[in-house]
Amino acid sequence: MSTRVADRPARSDDLAGRVHSELAMDLPDEDFGEHLDDSLDFYRMGSKPRCEEIEYLEMVREAQERIERGY
Repeated sequence: MSTRVADRPARSDDLAGRVHSELAMDLPDEDFGEHLDDSLDFYRMGSKPRCEEIEYLEMVREAQERIERGY
């Protein structure tokens, strides 16, 4: 049982890394920090054309939710 508990953070880190990599592939021109929260917190509204801005914010939020849900 202790092995499973010890493996959980690694799995969580693996998932976060995978989701982060997928997002970087989908948005190759963006520079994401280690935490997606930072990308949303420091994003300046109006810095992209409106349609791109909506898509960008949705993709980052979706990636963040996937990490939080664990899949």
